[in-house]
Amino acid sequence: MSLNIASGPWSYGRMALSSKLRLRPHPSHLDYIVELQQAKEKKTSWIIREVSNHMAFTETEKPTEMSAEKKVKKRKNWNNKIQFLLNRNPQPRLALRRKKPYGPSVDDVNQWAQSLDKLLNHKYGKTAFRLYLKSEFCEENIEFWMACEDFKLLKTRREKVTKAKKMYKEFIKPDAPKEINLDYQTRDNIIQSLDDPTTTSFLAAQKKVYSLMENNAYPRFIHSDFYKELFAAARAKEEHIKS
Repeated sequence: MSLNIASGPWSYGRMALSSKLRLRPHPSHLDYIVELQQAKEKKTSWIIREVSNHMAFTETEKPTEMSAEKKVKKRKNWNNKIQFLLNRNPQPRLALRRKKPYGPSVDDVNQWAQSLDKLLNHKYGKTAFRLYLKSEFCEENIEFWMACEDFKLLKTRREKVTKAKKMYKEFIKPDAPKEINLDYQTRDNIIQSLDDPTTTSFLAAQKKVYSLMENNAYPRFIHSDFYKELFAAARAKEEHIKS
C-alpha cells in the first residue's frame, strides 16, 4: 500500500470494505498516531499495522553510517515533520474537534526533559520517543516496555497466557525479531512463568529495559535534533498564536 500524500495528512480513495480501501496517514503526525494507537485498543489493529509499516524514515543507513549530506537531509526531514505536526489542523472526519491547539506545547516538551517517567506518561511524549527510536533502529525497548504496561491491565488467565507467549516470541526468545538484552536469570524466570503468568511476570525485565532507556536512549533523544527542533517549533507556534 503506497503512502504518497496527495494533499493534507490524509487522502482518500473510494471508501469500501475491501482491499481497495485507501487510508493514508502521514507517519510523522503524532496526533494521528496517538489516535491510531487508541484505535488499536478498539480492535482496529489493521489500521495500526499499515501505519507502523511506514513509520520508519526513508534513510536505510544507521546514523553512524550516514554521509554528511544525508545527515543534513535527515535534519531537514525532521524539521518538515515537526512543522507539519504543529501547524496543521486535524481533519474533523478523523479527529474530534478541539477547543485548544492540539499537539505538544512548549511546557509539554520542556517537561519531557525532566525525566523519562514524565516523557513516557505523556501521550505525545511517548509517541515522539518511539518515533525517534524507530529512526535510530532501536525501538525494541520502548515497544517491550509498552507491551508490559498493556500486560498489567489484563484480567483473565487466558488473556495473560496468550499475551505472555506473544511477548516471549517477539521480545524474549533467542533470535526473536525484537529481542531485548536480558540476563539469563531474568529470561529464565519469564520462561518458567509462561504457562501460568502473573501481573508481575515481566516486571523485572521491564525495570531492566527502563533502566537501559533511561541511561542510553533517553539522553540521546533529549539532545537530538528532533527534540530541539520540536521544542523550537512549539515555541514558534505559541508566539504566533499570541501575536
